[in-house]
Amino acid sequence: MPPTPHRPRFALALAGTLTLTAALAGCGGTGTAGGDGRVVTVYSADGLKGTSAEGWYDAQFKAFEKQTGITVKYVEGGSGEIVQRAVREKNNTQADVLVTLPPFIQQAEGEGLLEPYKPRGWGKVAAADKAADGSWTSLVKNYAGFIRNSEKLSQKPETWRDLLDEKYQDKLQYSTPGVAGDGTAVLIKAMHDFGGLKPAMDYFEKLQENNVGPSSSTSKLGPKVDKGELLVANGDVQMNFAQARSMPNLDIWFPAREGGEPSTFALPYAAGLTKSAPQSENGKKLLDFLLGKKAQLDVSATGGGFPARTDVDPEDENAAALDRIMEGVKVFRPDWRKIDRNYDTYIDAWEGATGS
Repeated sequence: MPPTPHRPRFALALAGTLTLTAALAGCGGTGTAGGDGRVVTVYSADGLKGTSAEGWYDAQFKAFEKQTGITVKYVEGGSGEIVQRAVREKNNTQADVLVTLPPFIQQAEGEGLLEPYKPRGWGKVAAADKAADGSWTSLVKNYAGFIRNSEKLSQKPETWRDLLDEKYQDKLQYSTPGVAGDGTAVLIKAMHDFGGLKPAMDYFEKLQENNVGPSSSTSKLGPKVDKGELLVANGDVQMNFAQARSMPNLDIWFPAREGGEPSTFALPYAAGLTKSAPQSENGKKLLDFLLGKKAQLDVSATGGGFPARTDVDPEDENAAALDRIMEGVKVFRPDWRKIDRNYDTYIDAWEGATGS
């Protein structure tokens, strides 16, 4: 049974920050962005495209364009932003492929935005990392996490309670639940670690004393932590690992509950073919390409993430470093259907606790 559609909970005013760009056009592709159909448009949550260095998207889009002659147009925003943009365009669909994080991919499915399609290699993706009917499929596995400035914090915090210390006042920030996928992940992890909605909200009310304020994008927090403007922020392993190549003061860590062990949960970049996509066949070709073995082997090397395919086991230095980051961290599995059903309740409770 599909998820129940939700009333819009996204920051509509932020839609203007989404910039449509022809990603890597002219890097070997023979196609143009004209009306000949040699184009594919991707709406994606941020994190997989490089900033100062080449990211996974950069490398894969370039290779895809060279192989197919199809130009990739790329639109980036917060996980909730790009879904809400697609909702507004439902009667005039612009995107061919939608990539976002849970629970927003489930919301996109519930809003009727996705057309079931099982890319080549789909059978090698674990059942928990895809929709049974092919509405969406994980492309890059990833995990929720936090970052600290390792230069200014010689010892990383260990528990949620540590973040209530006055030394973090105006030096701590997490992205906004309901707008950013990683921000929503903070909410989900807190509810898990504290054992329910109310104790988690009691905590967020206290944490608000130290919180700088809302942020629609998690990726913008990394540079602030690296420069020391913030001591601690939320993030995710893939994005922060990739950022650390040019931001040497970033250190990834995972909060624990009092007396517990560090924990996290999978937060994959999940992709779906957009219903009524203007270039549906090109969208299918791109999904086939991104889930192919060659692209999956490159996930850790250029993207800093984990392959979605279970039959792909990269052996590069980044893969080994990522495995070390995850050592001793307990991975739990959220009930995404339950989260999707109760999503509005969770966001309302968080807004009430923080006055946001």
